[in-house]
Amino acid sequence: MTGADGIVAALEAAEVEVVFGLPGVHNLRLWEALRASGIRPVSVRHEPTAGYAADGYARATGKVGVALVTTGPGAANCLTAIGEANASGSPVVLVATDIPSTLRRPGVVRGVLHETSDQAAMFAPVTKHQHAAVPDDDLGERITEAIATAMTAPRGPVYVGVPTDLLSAPAERRANRATSSSTQSGGAAAPTADSGQIQRATDLLTAARRPLVLAGGGARHAGAALGALAARLGAPLVTTFGAAGLHPTALAPLHDPAVGALWDQADVVIGVGTDLDGTDTQNWQQPRPPTLIQLNVDAADAAKNWEPDLVVVADAAAAGSIAVDVRRSRWFDPPDVVVADEGARTLIAALDEALPPDAAVVCDMCIPGYWVGGYRPTEGLQYPIGWGTLGFGFPAALGASLSRRPTVAICGDGGFLFACGELAAAEQERLPVTVLLFDDGGYGMLRPQDGGGAGGDRFLLHTPDFVALAQAFGVFAEAVTLDDLGTRLALHVDDPAPSMIVVRASMTPPPTTSPKWYRSRR
Repeated sequence: MTGADGIVAALEAAEVEVVFGLPGVHNLRLWEALRASGIRPVSVRHEPTAGYAADGYARATGKVGVALVTTGPGAANCLTAIGEANASGSPVVLVATDIPSTLRRPGVVRGVLHETSDQAAMFAPVTKHQHAAVPDDDLGERITEAIATAMTAPRGPVYVGVPTDLLSAPAERRANRATSSSTQSGGAAAPTADSGQIQRATDLLTAARRPLVLAGGGARHAGAALGALAARLGAPLVTTFGAAGLHPTALAPLHDPAVGALWDQADVVIGVGTDLDGTDTQNWQQPRPPTLIQLNVDAADAAKNWEPDLVVVADAAAAGSIAVDVRRSRWFDPPDVVVADEGARTLIAALDEALPPDAAVVCDMCIPGYWVGGYRPTEGLQYPIGWGTLGFGFPAALGASLSRRPTVAICGDGGFLFACGELAAAEQERLPVTVLLFDDGGYGMLRPQDGGGAGGDRFLLHTPDFVALAQAFGVFAEAVTLDDLGTRLALHVDDPAPSMIVVRASMTPPPTTSPKWYRSRR
């Protein structure tokens, strides 16, 4: 048994079904070991896609996403994707090879091919943990630990660096490596809520006249508990982008003045699984609530932006323990949230018409994606608001498409070109993803809006014939109008083969985008 065999055995024991990566000379032993396993290796064309696809898979399934890349520049190419996973709390394990341990000299960069002084250190700002393996390491145990760490709340990515010579070195065969109960099911147990803290939260919410429940990305799995709590309180349930689609009664986004007005009227806000970051508070231009309760697995995370009046250190599901005795009438009127752009209204209507409720919709950082991310919150929505990563949509959708649910990537003409070569991966792997590409001929966010500003034609893009481009890779593609989008999209989604729809249309940015934040204009 080799080190590569040990890594694959640990992945199998953790019930990992698919990994994403780019094979190379340095990690070839690992790919050879995968061939003898029941794990599906999906080969991509550029390393960032391995990270994005693992992230998209993790978000769509709730399981760990695994990415395999090679040494030096191969690993460095993944930094952006791993940074997005980190900012969005996605459990991704990145396994990257490093130069042979026999050629490494501590404190000296010798000029070995692909050498860096400290490859693991590159990932320190964007991962929960980094491990650089050494010759005495049991690589299987390191992978088991990495999966458990990634899956333990608060979830996030983990880096494992493996000197390439250790992949072929003999490894001891060990029993009882990983079990699904300690890894895929959630890692270490979340902290148990203190009964005194729960009682204090109950008292504050019972006494509130206008309570509001705010759910963040850490509460994605607790929609039923939060929906029930909001109903008992007669409170609006509002979500951040990370919790979009958490519950049928949830409202989004806070950036819309109609929803933001509820925040302004609330006398007690309970934030669940949110750190109240700059994006969700319009850079803290929202007023701090008179009373703020934070329910979070990480007390420091809960208090890093506004000091709460009470922190309940617990998993989001503990919101169900807040036993407000009476079911109160709603104190608020449902807000009238308006999609002001006609093209955006047509797009959202087309998605409603064409997609089943369980569809995965993966948005890129583009104007159509902003509208869908803010104004069509569904359980399968993925949105790169954590780091705001342009180019996320298409490669993340490749991973999401392996979640056994229909998958649509909403991309702009600029961001799609970041990873257009992955059309080859989509066709080769026969991934069931539909790319919905909006071509407005340039960087729409940089153009003057509302008749003012600078820019204009300087931000035009020379773009290819996207239909011909997709067809060159063997991917079925067609250009359609917005009016025909719903009918054509339904046909594409029903086809398990990869496909593309190109729509030539322009939209104005929604209030969710930072140049449009209404509070910053006050």
